[in-house]
Amino acid sequence: MVQVPPAGERPVRADARRNRARILEAAEAVFAEQGASASTDAVAARAGVAIGTVFRHFPTKPDLLKAVVMNLLDRLVTEADAMVDDQDAVTALFEFCTLVMSIGARNRAVFERLAETGVQVRVVDALTRLRPSMEVLLERAQTADTVRADLHPDELTSLLAALCQEAIADGWEEEFRRRSLTLLFDGIRPPRPRARTQPA
Repeated sequence: MVQVPPAGERPVRADARRNRARILEAAEAVFAEQGASASTDAVAARAGVAIGTVFRHFPTKPDLLKAVVMNLLDRLVTEADAMVDDQDAVTALFEFCTLVMSIGARNRAVFERLAETGVQVRVVDALTRLRPSMEVLLERAQTADTVRADLHPDELTSLLAALCQEAIADGWEEEFRRRSLTLLFDGIRPPRPRARTQPA
């Protein structure tokens, strides 16, 4: 079905959409490598477009930073939906948590620079948008007995958000991020029955 833009609005051309996507992809890579203080010229060069093209889509640096964050969230939603569609992925909940941590840590510089402009990015807000997919993944894991049956979605959201927010704020190294996730996963797995001690 062809969507007709509202009266007064011009349709976005396909090449303009492609340029926007290339700019966002380039900006994420440049900011991850050089920090969010990297120049817009560097982003344009990585995207292979003129600097004017960047400014046409994103008039200011904060506009570009916010668009990068929204693009990240869209990607997380897409990834989570794909995990939901894979009915056999009973351990996808763990992959989802790892993905959230990874994307947050990789883009720490963007979140910090946005905070300087007064825009605070909170992981818990992002997880709210991802809540429907996360609930499906949690229910599937509980049915497969890979996650404890009494774990509530609110609890998982709070625990994951707190870990990721601290990882972003304090710049946790990858090894520490992995260990923190391992501790989280150990805590949400079904408790193991205690081994009986043999009489002497």
